[in-house]
Amino acid sequence: MTSRTVTLLDVARTAGVSKSTASDALQGSGRVAEATRDRVRAVAEELGYRPNSAARRLRRSSTGAIGLHLPQTATRLDYYMNLAFGAVARAQEDGFDVVLLAPASSMGGTGGASGPVASRVDGLLVIDPEVGDSAVPGLLDAGVPVVTGERYLGPTAAPTGAVICDNAASLTALLDHVTERGARRPAVLAPAGTSAWATALRATAASWGQEHGVDVALRTVPFAATPGEAEETTLALLRADPAVDAVICAPDGAAPGVLRAAATLGRPVGPDAPPAATTHSRKAPTPLLVASCVDGTATRSAEPPVTAVDLRPAAYGRACAELLCDILAGRTPPDTARRHAWALETRASTTAGPA
Repeated sequence: MTSRTVTLLDVARTAGVSKSTASDALQGSGRVAEATRDRVRAVAEELGYRPNSAARRLRRSSTGAIGLHLPQTATRLDYYMNLAFGAVARAQEDGFDVVLLAPASSMGGTGGASGPVASRVDGLLVIDPEVGDSAVPGLLDAGVPVVTGERYLGPTAAPTGAVICDNAASLTALLDHVTERGARRPAVLAPAGTSAWATALRATAASWGQEHGVDVALRTVPFAATPGEAEETTLALLRADPAVDAVICAPDGAAPGVLRAAATLGRPVGPDAPPAATTHSRKAPTPLLVASCVDGTATRSAEPPVTAVDLRPAAYGRACAELLCDILAGRTPPDTARRHAWALETRASTTAGPA
């Protein structure tokens, strides 16, 4: 290799350490054993590695800011706005401003994100990174610590840290809940896309059905499906398969569309719903249980209120910013993964009587 082509990742792989460890060893920071530090420096010299100018500037001084990259659909979802507010509040406690990276600027031009972004921030938060998001590889290789909200499933360099929510467990809890309330043919409106959240929900819907011997009706909707899109999908689902007696809607804010579809078809929602009027030739419609994988204003204010998983987005944003601040301050070693807790909020759409 020549110095023109050698990267920090080349040094890390040759030395048998992570990229973050190689960076700490070369910068004289972090908790790196002296023997490891010497080995990394020797490898860097042997390969002819030269850090870029942005990295040299970052070693000399702090920018006092961290970058926040959100999915492109985030601007119209309450979940991501609450997450961003939590991240900002926690970052300010350590004296950092938060720079929101627009999709175009996240790329930093055709050459990737590493130069422009690394010169402006001390670290990065990348939330729900999708394999199909062309900005993410450049962000992960920007030369600054990166913490992801959820794991990145792509092939590029791993982040410095991650905050993870057990999405398989949350959907399992919803499926268990509706079946305990009498559902025998549940359906899941799962999100499309290649984020860890979307991938886990689709896989869990299938595996839960196999494990319990239940045929879960799985329909894919956009990652940020609108209530109208959820309504259209639910209408088609219930008309084609009237035996469906529970619908779990994944996307944030889309559950009211499921309620509208149920009303259109005369399906009462919830165990306490009054039966629809019938004639001697037509039996009463089967009640429909409705739940959501994401809690928010739309689920709490719906009629009836919708059972949902509270992912605690503001606390999640705080947790992501806290991990990044801890790594930047040397309080936590790189390659740290932390867990984030969720809670199941049961309401009238699935539960008889007071929740």
